[in-house]
Amino acid sequence: MSTPERDVRAVLEESGPDYDDFSFERPTAGHQGEVFLVTLVHAGDEYEVVVKFQTDGDDAAFAIEPYLHEYVADRTDVPVPRILVYKSEPELDVPPYFVTERVEGENLAESLAAIDPAVRARVVEQAGRILGAMHAEIAFEGFGRLGLADDRLVVQDLTWDWRQFFRDIVGAYVANLEDSPFDDLQDQALAYLDDAIEVIPTQGVPRLVHDDFRPANMLFDRAAAEPITTVLDWQFALAGDPAYHIARTDFLFIDPAFEDEGTRADLRERLYAGYREHREFEPDADYQRQRTVYHFATLLWRMAGFDAAFAEQSGLAQARAEARFRQQFDAIGGSLPEA
Repeated sequence: MSTPERDVRAVLEESGPDYDDFSFERPTAGHQGEVFLVTLVHAGDEYEVVVKFQTDGDDAAFAIEPYLHEYVADRTDVPVPRILVYKSEPELDVPPYFVTERVEGENLAESLAAIDPAVRARVVEQAGRILGAMHAEIAFEGFGRLGLADDRLVVQDLTWDWRQFFRDIVGAYVANLEDSPFDDLQDQALAYLDDAIEVIPTQGVPRLVHDDFRPANMLFDRAAAEPITTVLDWQFALAGDPAYHIARTDFLFIDPAFEDEGTRADLRERLYAGYREHREFEPDADYQRQRTVYHFATLLWRMAGFDAAFAEQSGLAQARAEARFRQQFDAIGGSLPEA
């Protein structure tokens, strides 16, 4: 019978170094799938690795993540843990897995709102630098989800129409609301989206978009000049419009996380300043209109994942979160621009 201890032990037996004993724990936040932080003891010394197992039958989707770890690390200074082992067909009876080096740090989602404002500003500015580095160094010939073909990174179902690809992405978010507490908002969400979609450009320069670039998928060290120590969970990466990635990051890091408009404006400027270290960017009137649409799309994505995100919360916490999402839906949806 498969258990976490049995599966982690099997990985260490198949791919790990010598060890006398080991222990493991699950991360406290973020991470898609079965992830374990493993501590090994050998000759009195301790060292740590991270083991991630495939949780479904989509071999291609799982394979893209370890590939992107190395691809991004080789081309940018984005903090990504190196892959130590990847087994698509393990010899032992465990799912496909990969092992990465362990990077120290706290989960950013548990600390962003509570940390010192100066540290928070450095975090957000570094997030901008990370986006800028990705967009400056990794471009594609068209828009689409990323995959592998003959051990090469490719854009699947490539299109040159960013607006249509974005519309398809958001349409999937709306469809997923059916299995959430917000199924009653599906028709209104589509109406809002279709009224504003013409604001989104059809053309652009396709760049690497992480698409799950949020505090829960980052570790940080508050004492470091560059606080973000690693960016995790690359399996949803795509070739997309840079403005979409910037606006999505703005929403997930800044707005609506902070109620004070002055705080939001200051952090947004830090995000843009970090980005400009690698790439030009001007948040002009066209971007501001697009930004609202991208914020609405990101809100729908969060709402569609409500049950998974709040599964371990109390009923009261879930009710408060649902009410907050509904308020945001009305506020952002009602402020969407018309073409």
